[in-house]
Amino acid sequence: MVLYGCETAGYYFQAATGQFRILSSRQPIEELIQNGNASDQLQKQLQLVQEIRAYAAEELKLPVGEAYSSYVQLEDDYPIWNVLAAPEFSLSPKRWCYPIAGCASYRGYFRKSAAIAKANSLRNQGYDVYLGAVPAYSTLGWFNDPVLSSFVNWTPERLAGLLFHELAHRRVYVAGDTRFNESFATAVSEIALPDWLRSQGLSSSAEETKAQALAVRQLMTATRKELQPVYQSNLPDEEKRQQKEEVLSRLRRCYWRMAAEWSYPARYQAYIEKTNNATLALAAEYESLVPAFRQLYLDSNGWEDFYNAAERLGELNKEDREQSLLRLATEYRQENNNPEKEINFDVEVCMQDDILR
Repeated sequence: MVLYGCETAGYYFQAATGQFRILSSRQPIEELIQNGNASDQLQKQLQLVQEIRAYAAEELKLPVGEAYSSYVQLEDDYPIWNVLAAPEFSLSPKRWCYPIAGCASYRGYFRKSAAIAKANSLRNQGYDVYLGAVPAYSTLGWFNDPVLSSFVNWTPERLAGLLFHELAHRRVYVAGDTRFNESFATAVSEIALPDWLRSQGLSSSAEETKAQALAVRQLMTATRKELQPVYQSNLPDEEKRQQKEEVLSRLRRCYWRMAAEWSYPARYQAYIEKTNNATLALAAEYESLVPAFRQLYLDSNGWEDFYNAAERLGELNKEDREQSLLRLATEYRQENNNPEKEINFDVEVCMQDDILR
């Protein structure tokens, strides 16, 4: 208990000091644009941020307030490094609980060295671990989050998508339900982006990228389906370990067979090579319920009605909420002829065929 208490106190101290360091470094975007203290490229990107913020407030009805009205030049490449973990034979992520935000399937650190130390500690305890850099995060409206140097130079499409996602967290957030929160924010971003691009006279440059992301999402889903019965079986651990590695090897082989047709086959190489229970759980938490929120939006009368409906779902107990979202996801796939089938590659067939090779 003493060790746990010390670790917790140390964690919150680094979080508080890291957050303070960022907030105290904020520079108002208006001043940076007006006084010419920013490079031409930075001024251009900051002006774009202002346009995205205005659109989010006026068209998406998101509570922008003073969020992203300031800029911070970070000392490092990223503000936060997240550590995720899952048991060796489970696809359920380890969860950490926090004041206000509730429980989440990640542990964020403002110093990379601290994140590495935590990741190593969890590996030594037998967990599958993923350590990833995070370019942006939301404080859920508790602070006016700034634009960070880690993402300010992204393309217009990617930058708008990120800001819509993070601002969505300020509108609807259910403490302790990462899958609900991230799927909701991802859906807001994906639904809003096409109209924003049209409003700017821009065309999406990411159709191929979106199709590839969907294909990788399917590959992760198929992999989870292969691993679940192995983990739930009564096999000896050594045999489970062997079958797990065989499934992950098939995942990697299927990825390269699928990506061979892409203009940039190595796009997801690093992610695929690091795939383990932690990353499989992460993919499920961020994306698995997006179709449910797409259907909820279709059933709603505009953005405010959609947000209110999402809030009502958030007020249900977790079991009822999950069932409602799964019904919505099924309805969306049925009414849209299962848009995931548009991918010109059958992931499940690949995973099954590879067993026979």
